[in-house]
Amino acid sequence: MNNNNFRKSGLALAMAAAMGASAGANAAVELYNEDGTSFSVDGYFNAFYVNRDDNVSDTRNSDVKMGFLPNTIGFNFSKDMGDLTLGGRSSFWGTVNDSLQSPTDTAIDVRQLYATVDGDFGQVLLGKDFGLYARSNIFLDEILMGFGSPGASTGVSFGNIRTGYPYPNPSAQITYRSPDMAGFNVAAGIFEPANTTPGAQSEQSAPRFEAELTYSAELSGVALTGWLNGRHQSSESASSEIDSQGIGYGLKATVADLSLSASGFTSEGDVPVLIADGALASEEDADGFLIQGAYALGANRLVLSYGETDSDQGDFETESTSVALFHDVNSNFKLVAEYNMFEQETKSSGAKAADADTIALGAIVMF
Repeated sequence: MNNNNFRKSGLALAMAAAMGASAGANAAVELYNEDGTSFSVDGYFNAFYVNRDDNVSDTRNSDVKMGFLPNTIGFNFSKDMGDLTLGGRSSFWGTVNDSLQSPTDTAIDVRQLYATVDGDFGQVLLGKDFGLYARSNIFLDEILMGFGSPGASTGVSFGNIRTGYPYPNPSAQITYRSPDMAGFNVAAGIFEPANTTPGAQSEQSAPRFEAELTYSAELSGVALTGWLNGRHQSSESASSEIDSQGIGYGLKATVADLSLSASGFTSEGDVPVLIADGALASEEDADGFLIQGAYALGANRLVLSYGETDSDQGDFETESTSVALFHDVNSNFKLVAEYNMFEQETKSSGAKAADADTIALGAIVMF
């Protein structure tokens, strides 16, 4: 029985989606594999020269930053135990964007720290990993290994987060994944709920529920991938109750070297950036979409991307347009050139909160 722990990890899926290759192609460096026990290490390192023209503040800045995916190192293990295979992954995500704010104290966060139990029944994941809601929306983003829209000054860029999809932020979870069923795969789990109600006696009497259904097939030379995912949770206090729920969906079609994809989401009772503890006064709506086209020619891949998000809860409207060129020097080294136009408007006032044009030139090394 082969353990698919790394294949199903967030970073592996992200790389595979962005590279248009199987997740196992450059998955990891195997350090040990004897008597049914294996241990491997994988890494992802990148840096971009970023030149941004901010039309709201009327300033232009040059920076050296990471791209949308942070620099990461991950450790994977598996052990065959008869009818079961036990596995695990721990990945450490670090930023280089804080080099002047924290010169010798680079922030490191652990987005994956989980064990897996695989068998004929499928897989059970125990621990911390990316969520299921909006999971395929982000992992199948064509500019995942690019830069995208501006983000926090000392953090990663936002890619298409809040301009097409929310972030499936890593959460404590117990998740079941089914075996492949003629192209269909189902994942469902319980997650740590967010405290979204103000005041005294705030409680979450049930966990957060998330699920995703994916389907892959090849029809008349067209490779199709479709997905539907969702989330629901409730939080209540002595003064209010907030139900947070969302649906994400998408379809990707690839014919020879051409790939076309469209995805979207609709939600209420959350700010469509990420779910986190934080009191909300009401349950407001949000929705967004992302459309992309990619064409590969030899070692080059050209991507066109456009996304929007409209959020009553967050009181904003955004749109982001990206043109990106990815060049494979070899299977472990990639160059990126990208131009992004991002706008954000405050809905209640109509005031422009952001209007930025960004040029990003980067290099990626992975193993």
